[in-house]
Amino acid sequence: MIHSTAIIDPQAEIGKDCEIGPFCIIGPNVTLGDRCKLFSNVILDGYTTIGNDNKFYHSAVIGSDSQDLKDKGDPTHLIIGNNNCFREFATVNKSATPNEPTRVGDNCLIMAYVHIAHNCQIGNNIIIANAVNFAGHIHIHDFVIIGGMTAIAQFVKIGAYAFIGGASGIKKDIPPFTRGIGFPYIIHGLNVVGLQRHGFSEESRQSIKDIYRIFYRSNLNVSQAIEKVEEIKTLTPEQRIFLDFVKSSDKGICK
Repeated sequence: MIHSTAIIDPQAEIGKDCEIGPFCIIGPNVTLGDRCKLFSNVILDGYTTIGNDNKFYHSAVIGSDSQDLKDKGDPTHLIIGNNNCFREFATVNKSATPNEPTRVGDNCLIMAYVHIAHNCQIGNNIIIANAVNFAGHIHIHDFVIIGGMTAIAQFVKIGAYAFIGGASGIKKDIPPFTRGIGFPYIIHGLNVVGLQRHGFSEESRQSIKDIYRIFYRSNLNVSQAIEKVEEIKTLTPEQRIFLDFVKSSDKGICK
């Protein structure tokens, strides 16, 4: 299951039933879970912990040093969950600081030429299309889809179930359940198709529409919209997710 040309440091921990293809390199501080597959020319480096059933395609580079000048060579980390797919030439950097590892959750599809920089926090069930570039410290919540050729600035947060159109430029936070596109990025409505596909009930979708209208169709500024929403006596769970995301935004939300 390990090709003769692969170079694996004796200190690396390799799980059961892994397939390691030709010319792959695995460094000494890598822990690789069970049933992972490295196709060819893959590099796993750094203090990197990887779960089970992950696939790494040709020339993916995982766990390399960050490109942040604040990185002083401390033993920083990358943690990857289970059942992810990293396509050709994808790169994921370990964190630049010891206090916050770079993380990728479970069941994510990271397509070709995607770059995930230091300290990013990537959730679960996320699809990132070709040539998307993440700066550092970006937080992506669960079930987000990001179209190809998109660039995202540092410290941006993208809420759950958001749909990002391709070739977008994102400098502010994107609320959950929304869809949009553009450079600069503009919210165009709700991710209605995505919500339906993920089994949101009609009542849940309506509650999301109601809070969306307050923030995006009522001519209120963000502070006024927050005050109006907080006057609602009983918020649905989806409305609470939307409100809490907006209130926690440091960069401001896209309009």
